[in-house]
Amino acid sequence: MPVPGRPPIDHARADTGQRAPLRPPLTLLLGTGLVALVVTLLVAVTIGPADLAVGEVVRSVAAHLGLREHDVPRLHDAIVWDLRLPRVLTAAAVGAGLAVAGAVMQSLTRNPLADPYLLGLSSGASLGAVAVLVLGVGLLLPVAAFAGALAALLGTLALARTGGTLTPARTVLAGLAVSQLAAAATSFVIFWTATGDSYREILSWLMGSLAGATWSSVAISGAALAVVGTVVVLAAGRLDAFAFGDTAAAALGVDVDRTRWTMMTLVALLTGAMVAVSGAIGFVGLVLPHAVSVVTGPAHRRLLPVAALAGAVLLVWADTLARTVFDPRELPVGIVTALIGVPVFAVLLRRGRGASWS
Repeated sequence: MPVPGRPPIDHARADTGQRAPLRPPLTLLLGTGLVALVVTLLVAVTIGPADLAVGEVVRSVAAHLGLREHDVPRLHDAIVWDLRLPRVLTAAAVGAGLAVAGAVMQSLTRNPLADPYLLGLSSGASLGAVAVLVLGVGLLLPVAAFAGALAALLGTLALARTGGTLTPARTVLAGLAVSQLAAAATSFVIFWTATGDSYREILSWLMGSLAGATWSSVAISGAALAVVGTVVVLAAGRLDAFAFGDTAAAALGVDVDRTRWTMMTLVALLTGAMVAVSGAIGFVGLVLPHAVSVVTGPAHRRLLPVAALAGAVLLVWADTLARTVFDPRELPVGIVTALIGVPVFAVLLRRGRGASWS
């Protein structure tokens, strides 16, 4: 936990005795990120088969918020408000949520390869979603996916406790086991029942897709991000303490077990909400915390909000590429994030970020 009046310690430099590099002020990073996000949202809504202008988007949104009269053509207004705006806002919320979840999981487990799906959440959500899709009740997909993610979390924690003390290593191993079990069950359900259109719909969801985003999706992902994001940012000092190990964190006054499992549960709920509206989208939660920490440093009060903004911008553009680059066909957005994430991860490793991971 940071000492009052003393700047946050750069843990990456603490062992070498090097002076921590100067970082841009947090206000500058947040201001730049917010401007980039607003511009991204406005421009992304204009991109698509129907030719729209940024001014039309602004006027449509203002009219629906009661700030001015409706003067946008009805068709363009419907495209903005009913189709594209819910999709880009959902993408922004999901990108921000996955980035925050990844940063927290990497801190709690002290594992730089941890991501939001570490505890089997993605596989559990996929099983729930596939179950309702093959039954032909796609309207229940968000509920089923969230329930599957929550069931996977409970299964992981129950399995981890059977061997004795609940430790991060034991929990990760239990999560891998639950993930493989849920993945096998999902594959069996697809093999046994899925045909034709249902098979394509399932495959698209498993690779991540925001094609079905609605204002309900915005509400689910936005509410989860607001609640969980606020809690983890307020706990930034305790997350910093985990960088020194459990013993040191306890000596700094952190209730290690309670903090770790509370944060893990919250991150699991956040991830479940995101997977419920978007499917499984990889690499955002794995890569972005590392990429952003190059600019922000390791202190979570700086890392978390900047990572959220970067994740939002990244996923909006990734989804925009997914729905336009092969128009009229649409790629699953998970393919685009993987194509972006793998090279970025390789660059981070090449530049020496991996030195502390060994």
